[in-house]
Amino acid sequence: MTDNTTRLDHVVLWVRDPVAAADFYEKALGMVPLRLTEFAAGTEPFPSVRLNDETIFDLMPLSMAERMKMLPGSADSAGHPVNHVCLALPGDDFETLRARLEERAVSVSDISYDSFGARGLARRSFYFRDPDGNVFEARHYD
Repeated sequence: MTDNTTRLDHVVLWVRDPVAAADFYEKALGMVPLRLTEFAAGTEPFPSVRLNDETIFDLMPLSMAERMKMLPGSADSAGHPVNHVCLALPGDDFETLRARLEERAVSVSDISYDSFGARGLARRSFYFRDPDGNVFEARHYD
């Protein structure tokens, strides 16, 4: 049976180097790369990384911004209109992610407490940037 409830399917991130971005998301965030070999071979326009069973991030090369005619003003959107993307994690994964980011010398913010989100108040959260400057928040509710 297909569950057709409304949910987030994917987020498209502008990146300078999709292969390097996929490496970051795989090694720092534990995401699974998709279509990376096909992108490197030139048979797919961009790779993706899987966040969970339902959601992926498409790693769109900045070089494609000028050619994206289906979205008016696409070139002007490259890297700007989204304030941040928030990832809700279990507590242990929250700690693991912060440690991985610090091991890779990725700057992380101080931890904040009781931030409001989709599931109510998150116990803790922090912010970081990917190598292309996209801002992420990591949080956990438990």
